[in-house]
Amino acid sequence: MKKTMLSTKQSYLVCFIGILAAFGIVMALCESGLADSYIKGIMMTACIAIIMTTSLNLTIGVLGQLTLGCCGFEAIGAYVAALTSKYMVAAGIAIDPTARFLLTTLIGGVVACVFGILIGIPALRLHGDYLAIITLGFGEIIRVIIQNLKVAGGMGLDKGAAGQALIGIERTANLYVVFWIMVVTVVVLFMFGRSRYGRAVKAIRDDEIAAGASGLNTTYLKVLVFAISAFFAGIAGGIFAQYIGSLNPTMAGWLNSINYVIMVVFGGMGSLTGSIVSAIGLTILPELLRAFADYRMLTYSVVLVLVMIFRPQGIFGSWEFSLPRLVNRMLFRGAAGKGAKPAASAKQHDQSDDKTVKEASR
Repeated sequence: MKKTMLSTKQSYLVCFIGILAAFGIVMALCESGLADSYIKGIMMTACIAIIMTTSLNLTIGVLGQLTLGCCGFEAIGAYVAALTSKYMVAAGIAIDPTARFLLTTLIGGVVACVFGILIGIPALRLHGDYLAIITLGFGEIIRVIIQNLKVAGGMGLDKGAAGQALIGIERTANLYVVFWIMVVTVVVLFMFGRSRYGRAVKAIRDDEIAAGASGLNTTYLKVLVFAISAFFAGIAGGIFAQYIGSLNPTMAGWLNSINYVIMVVFGGMGSLTGSIVSAIGLTILPELLRAFADYRMLTYSVVLVLVMIFRPQGIFGSWEFSLPRLVNRMLFRGAAGKGAKPAASAKQHDQSDDKTVKEASR
């Protein structure tokens, strides 16, 4: 029998080659000088946006719960990573800058994950608009606390005076390293969605009562999703802090969270492909519209409204791009076409048999 499909190992190899090709393109653009500091900044921002949108898609698209506090977790990760990095430098801890960047970013993600668990346990007992309001309030609480923390540049919680931006953060974020962090994030979230935990979470999204009745621990699974989403949001915050070199408490505001929610909805809830494409597109679009600064937000809003009218499920809906599937179609189209005829004839034969049985039963 002629082989018409890639094996699992071959599919993984194709995906890995595709990732290497994308990394090679990024590296070639940077090393050749075609990508200046401005282009590199856009690529870095796009990587951060991809991490944020794919992690938020896990909560909104896969779990089906609307949350508006993702930037609160991003801010926690950003400030924890920034302050840890500053203290390590001040203490004279000799460590490679890239290693320090990875370590502090990981610490920021873990702390954000802990807060995700603490907030998720009570908050996820609510649904719909109530959960959105709770998470929105969480983001605002984080913003106000950061504004007044002395370690973040404030006057202290007892003074009630808003702090200034946290500056002097060593800029150790490297585009190549951030690219691979983004790849790992997408791969982990993709594998989670295909795992038994991911299928259980989708069952909760479709019908939580039925999922609970079938024996699933719905509370545990929802908190797990919330914690994973918060962890990667914290990772994105740690990258942001050590790329920009300064932080402002307003990054935890609700408006930034709304922007990421728009990216998820625009691409298609539940679709990693949609989240990635919309994160890239909605990062580049404002830059392209800089020449029309007076009409930029108007154009941006019109595009979103049109998408919501004519494509309410998002650009991609729940569809996922698969590189191995594309390779299968390109390499084995002829073989698949030849194999389709016997299948079709078999189906017709089964239908004729069913018709014969029905007539005999009469």
